[in-house]
Amino acid sequence: MWNQIKTVILLALLSGIVLVVGYLFCGNQGLTIALVFAVLINFGMYFFSHKLVLAMYRAKPAKKSEYPKLHHMIEEIAHKAGMPKPALYIIPTQTPNAFATGPSPKKAVVAVTEGIMHLLNDKELKGVLAHEMAHVKNRDMLITTIAATLAAVISYLAYMARFAAIFGGGNDRNNNLGGVLGLLVMAILAPIIALIIQLAISRAREYHADATGARAIKDPLSLANALNKLEHGCRTRPLRSGSPATSSLFIVNPFTAGGFVSLFSTHPPTAERIKRLQEMRV
Repeated sequence: MWNQIKTVILLALLSGIVLVVGYLFCGNQGLTIALVFAVLINFGMYFFSHKLVLAMYRAKPAKKSEYPKLHHMIEEIAHKAGMPKPALYIIPTQTPNAFATGPSPKKAVVAVTEGIMHLLNDKELKGVLAHEMAHVKNRDMLITTIAATLAAVISYLAYMARFAAIFGGGNDRNNNLGGVLGLLVMAILAPIIALIIQLAISRAREYHADATGARAIKDPLSLANALNKLEHGCRTRPLRSGSPATSSLFIVNPFTAGGFVSLFSTHPPTAERIKRLQEMRV
């Protein structure tokens, strides 16, 4: 419940930043433009982003005749959750990973890599599929799409606002928030704050999907074991193609990241996820 409440609060904060930056940039007109811009991009991303992601990773439909065990697992999980069976896709890479995408439970897609099927045993793979089905059930694709889009809008508006401040902009006539200086400070800070909030949302959704998926199959330890294998597997065989901007889709970050960069990870620490799963009672 706390993860759900936190997500709502964080999304509200992101939306507020969009409106504030828009207002500072162009007053009431900028506020309206920012709001319309955010809504239109959210709409487009929500309905079409899954097709772009599948194309980006050259994912192909998993034929039932070739992957009967995979289909049986996902059918069993979907039946227990009272959900439609999602479309299954295979990503041609040895990097062990998986993700869920799609605009709704009826049009959901679960994609797994060739590498994950070689690395995990049946119970662990089932745990991963349950995690991805939890994302579908919790409508995390919608939430993360909105968060990512709002963050992108904020970054764009902040970029424009910096130019306005440098060339003497600022909405001095309509507000008293410091004119050019206030606009410049907000233009620098807003994208950083937006990124931190977006990452917090992504991490909260991962914890929630772990718990939901583990309860669905009544086997948190298999998912914990899978996460441990996937963490090490992705370090050994990180993705060399695709975009780090899509890393939040995957069950663990498929790209290498360490040191200072890890502070801005889209995923919570794997060790903490494993610990929470090991302490679960189902």
